[in-house]
Amino acid sequence: MLKTVVNKAVGEALVKGGLLDEENLRRYSQEASNAGVKLTVQLVRAGVLQAHDILKVLSASFHCEVLDLRSIQVDKGVIERVPVKFATYYQFLPLAIDRQKMTIAIAEPLDIYTQDEIRALLGLEPKFVLASAWDIEEALKKYYGFASDTIDRIITKDPKRFRKERGADGTGIEDIERQSEDPTVTKLVNQIILEAYQKRATDIHIEPYRNKVRFRYRIDGVLIDANLPQDARHFLPAILSRIKIMAELSITEKRKPLDGSAVVRVGEKELDLRVSTIPALHGESMVIRLLPTTSELLNLEKLGFNADNAAKFRELVRRPHGVIFVTGPTGSGKTTTLYACLNEINLPGRKIITIEDPVEYEMDGITQIQINTDVHFSFADGLRSVLRHDPDILMVGEVRDTETANIAIRTALTGHLVFSSLHTNDAASAVTRLVDMGVEPYLVASSVQAFVAQRLVRVICPKCKEEDLEPLHDIRQEIARSLGPASPARVAIFRGRGCDHCNGTGYYGRTAIYEILELDEQVRAVILEKPRAEEIRRVAVSRGMKTLRQDGWKNVAQGVTTPAEVMNVTMKEV
Repeated sequence: MLKTVVNKAVGEALVKGGLLDEENLRRYSQEASNAGVKLTVQLVRAGVLQAHDILKVLSASFHCEVLDLRSIQVDKGVIERVPVKFATYYQFLPLAIDRQKMTIAIAEPLDIYTQDEIRALLGLEPKFVLASAWDIEEALKKYYGFASDTIDRIITKDPKRFRKERGADGTGIEDIERQSEDPTVTKLVNQIILEAYQKRATDIHIEPYRNKVRFRYRIDGVLIDANLPQDARHFLPAILSRIKIMAELSITEKRKPLDGSAVVRVGEKELDLRVSTIPALHGESMVIRLLPTTSELLNLEKLGFNADNAAKFRELVRRPHGVIFVTGPTGSGKTTTLYACLNEINLPGRKIITIEDPVEYEMDGITQIQINTDVHFSFADGLRSVLRHDPDILMVGEVRDTETANIAIRTALTGHLVFSSLHTNDAASAVTRLVDMGVEPYLVASSVQAFVAQRLVRVICPKCKEEDLEPLHDIRQEIARSLGPASPARVAIFRGRGCDHCNGTGYYGRTAIYEILELDEQVRAVILEKPRAEEIRRVAVSRGMKTLRQDGWKNVAQGVTTPAEVMNVTMKEV
């Protein structure tokens, strides 16, 4: 009833301010009532109005100041004055205390009864300012820790609930069934996964230590603290047991590594969770990888290929036969590039088969095969079998041994186009890697079309991007030499200052840098005569190959990334 009164007052203000007409007010008021949310939340959720427009009208109607919470730092003592369950229940953020008055940020005016409750419970006179509901929600996570309300409710409900009982031998006894199926623990696990997804994390790391547990998210390749309250350590066994049940793993086995998977839905998307546990000194350590069940159809430009490299790469992937290797360390985006290759040439008239471990993304129109070492089904076994299915194009997730390498290369020599990956530091080193595996140099020279090396670098956050006036002179000189005649008189270098949008890192998202070693007659001749990485690299550069470092410096000059990112993943050229 009170929410209805507030919604009516807010609705009248929006109509008076010209943002809504009476018909839409009735419609969205009913939708808000059915969904059990505030009118303003429903309007923003439906895309009818923007939050800042609503705040502007409410500010004028109710004579409240509007604040940007992202630019404000709240004192810890003010936060400690208000219990988390109180702040989250009424959805407000305490900002400051001045004598007997507390400044409180709210998303819309409160009814008189709620104001009286706040006065009584805080013992202070509230002074209200307006802020967006999303900013208040994010600020509550920032200052109290996300999921803090859930954790507080569990502790309040049964404070002895998660204290370990002790057995006769002094070891801990856990009620696994009760803990893992507790609905509040289920909600806590869901919040951890949802927060990771919303922050664009690729992995969740749960790491137990003596008297504490650490939750971290890997975002843009870097681990960032998940900002869970320290009380979360009391629920670690229950959290791990719940995730194990989701991944169909044994909740009683804690002495050896386990691997499993689960599928969860977030909004309209489904996520594939790859769960891995290992026994550590103070309990089980767990990593959860978050993968979309279906891949976004990426083109080469979105991956980071510049115009020249994209044109060259498209010409390579459209050749009728041969092998194209994508090289780089683990986590450098090789699989994503391979999928982009397949997307470029996935036509109705072609039979495409992939052999992967694991299958990371599902693609329509492509037959995808999962390697299974438990039944002794390897890459080599898969390659021998799929040739009887008359494929035009094959993708082998990774060449790990001599047998797989030889079969892939001989498959290319029989008229197939083969894509695969190798773990090497650069494109030229891939030749020596294959030779070291036992592949004859003449087979490499006659079958491979190109080696493509790649690395991932973080992209400067667009919200806090600014020119960096501090880089050393020798860095600017190296960039100018790399760009050659195309270099401007002064190379402008940018950085991210750090903001809420990028979690204070200065980076938002990642892009790839590449070097494409195409095997022409001169390079093939060197492979046959002197299959050494240094000589192959020298000839390739003389033939026009742009190195990883050069491609990285081009991205720096274009304001995409920073010199530190390029220097972290490439070697200085001499």
